[in-house]
This record gives sequence, C-alpha cells and structure tokens, in this order.
Amino acid sequence: MKITVVCGLLGSGKTTFIQGYLKNNKLKTVVLVNDFGSAGIDGEIISTGGIETIELPSGCVCCTLKFDLITTIEKILKELKPEHLVIEPSGVASVSGILEALEILKFDNITVVGIIDASEFLEFYESGMYGSFFEDQIVNSGILIVNKIDFSNSADIARTAEIIAKMNPSAIVYKTVRAMIDDSLPEAKSKGVYKPESSFHFDFDTASLPLKHSLSFGEIENLFGDIAKGIHGNIVRAKALIHTDRGVYRFDFSYGKTDAVPFEGNCTNGRLVLIGDMINRTSLIKSLGMPVLL
Repeated sequence: MKITVVCGLLGSGKTTFIQGYLKNNKLKTVVLVNDFGSAGIDGEIISTGGIETIELPSGCVCCTLKFDLITTIEKILKELKPEHLVIEPSGVASVSGILEALEILKFDNITVVGIIDASEFLEFYESGMYGSFFEDQIVNSGILIVNKIDFSNSADIARTAEIIAKMNPSAIVYKTVRAMIDDSLPEAKSKGVYKPESSFHFDFDTASLPLKHSLSFGEIENLFGDIAKGIHGNIVRAKALIHTDRGVYRFDFSYGKTDAVPFEGNCTNGRLVLIGDMINRTSLIKSLGMPVLL
C-alpha cells in the first residue's frame, strides 16, 4: 500500500493541497485526518471530493495518540483495504513520530510532503519560535512545497528556498499558490526516520464549539476579526464551517490572516475549532450571542 504523509505548520495549506492532490485520483484512497478538538473540520472538507475520510481528533498522533494511530491504520487496512493511505497530521505533529509508528507497522512505501508557508517561515525560523520542529518536518520530507508565495516577496521566497535546501538538499521543491501543483506528484520515498537531537512539544489550548444556528456572514467575519485582535485569547489557528446568509462558507485564520471561501458541500451543524493559548470560551460565547455546547 502506498502511503503519503502531508505535514506542515498550522495554516500552511495541508488540506488545500490534499484536495488538489486527490482531485483526479484513480486509486482507492483513504485519508486519515488528525485534527485538534472533539469536532474536526478538515475531514469533512476533504470528503466532499468523494474520498473516504477517517478522523482521529483530540490530540497529536506523534505523542499521545501514537497507539491510536497504529490501531486506526490496522482497522483501515482490515475494513477498507485501500491502495493509498494519506495521513494529514495536526499542524503541531512531529513527522518523526509518525514515521516511527509506520515503521512499527512495517510500511516502507512512504512519501512525506512538507508544506511551508512562505509568508511566515522566515519569521518563525529566525525567532526560533518552533525550536527543532522545522528541522523535523523539513528533513523528513521527500517533497517540500513552498506555499503562499502570493503573500510573500521574491527575496523572502528565495531566502526560504535557500534555508530549506541547506536543511534537506535531496528534497524535491515546488513553489505554489494555494498549494496547487500542475504536474503529477513524483514519488519520493522516505529514506528513514530523522529525529532532531532536541525535542520540541507544543502545549496549546484547544476548543471545538458547535454553532447551533445559522449566523450571517458579517457576524462570522466580525468574530474572526476579533480573534485576530486577540480579544478571545492568544489564538494562532481558527477554523469554522458554517451556513451563513450567503451560503456555506469555510473560514480559516492563521497567524493574523483570515480567509473565507465558499464550501461546495452541505453543512448541517456549523462549528468553530480553535488552537492557541488561554482561549476565552466565555467571551466567544458572549460574542456569538447564542448558547454553545463546550
């Protein structure tokens, strides 16, 4: 069975890449999504393309959920018998931990695709904000996609490419907008697990809030504006799938930027997923003006 692991920081474009990657898929494929919170969103987004999607929520597959990852993959193999398994770990998962789990299962046909946000990479890298985390993802990736080049300038894009080339000179590198690649993705099998000498673990607070009735587009837009201002806590990533007065929309916030795009599928239960530090659930509920189940 072919396995593709798609990794990248929060908001780098993993889900968008998978949607495009599997658009003309001919293999029987299952996507295993690991999202934070009790009610994930990414699985539903990917499944609108007709792809079988399994969610493994509420944690990080590289640490607390490693055993769950192994047992879930074993169950997928037994019950669904896919030809291709795509794993989308949380944006704060270390790739080495996932590859170690796949080694236990004795898989060797593995391609790791790393998605890098060109508009944020240099700031995070130079500040050391994510410690050895970048190293883990970049060195373990056979294919690296420098995404969001439309939000960055040519000097920063060139500098980003230079840094990742030094960290992983053998990787195949693409520069993209919305993680779109025109050619078919080549296979770049994993050469073994690389684990940085120093470990790095994220201690983020997470929340999944079911939204119980339709809200207007403007109300959700204002909510995400307040999130960007830090009114509801130090939130680094927020996602919402909601039926608004303009139709069903997917809202994405990451590191100060908000994107809102129409969603082609149905949305019977709107929800909001947040990742950050000291999330103020009380102020979120008050701003929504509605009862929310926590």
